[in-house]
Amino acid sequence: MDPRCVELADQLLLIERELRALDWWEETPPSAEALASQTPFCVDTLAFEQWLQWIFLPRMKLIIENDMELPHASGIRAMAEEVYRGRLVEVAKLLDAIGAFDRLIGGAN
Repeated sequence: MDPRCVELADQLLLIERELRALDWWEETPPSAEALASQTPFCVDTLAFEQWLQWIFLPRMKLIIENDMELPHASGIRAMAEEVYRGRLVEVAKLLDAIGAFDRLIGGAN
């Protein structure tokens, strides 16, 4: 198991916590069609926070739980900063959690 997995799992929980704190956590998933988008971050069918909840978090949890190879790089914070550029103070803790995830993924195993 990659030694970063425990820390990465903690960051995923922090991202979920921040989505909930911002009241962006949804109980009902988007349509199957919206989730099947092939566009990066599903920008054509989902809000960024929906992508985090319904695509990113489940995919990363699956990778960690099944001891699959981790991605070699992550630049999710840059996308989040772009999406929330007018609300950076409001989403600061979410950005911090995403940034920590990016740094962990970028670290050598």
